[in-house]
Amino acid sequence: MNIFTEVIGYMAALVGTFLMAPQLVRAMRTKHMGDVSVVMLWAYLVNCTLWSVYGTLLGALPMMICNYTAIVIAIWQLVLKRKYA
Repeated sequence: MNIFTEVIGYMAALVGTFLMAPQLVRAMRTKHMGDVSVVMLWAYLVNCTLWSVYGTLLGALPMMICNYTAIVIAIWQLVLKRKYA
């Protein structure tokens, strides 16, 4: 694999990992999750889980880093949704 491919992979992992972070920070700050769809959160969690398994099977470190971290963020959001909704 060339360096360009590696850089793109890690950049995608960085962006993908923190897609939901602003919503998480907002929820922690405002203690409000009423306008966040629980279906979307579950779909995000399932999606990240599937990508994590796929990345693990391929041995694709950027994909694994991104999606395992995103799983933690998704679970945290689901906990906040239950707590604040």
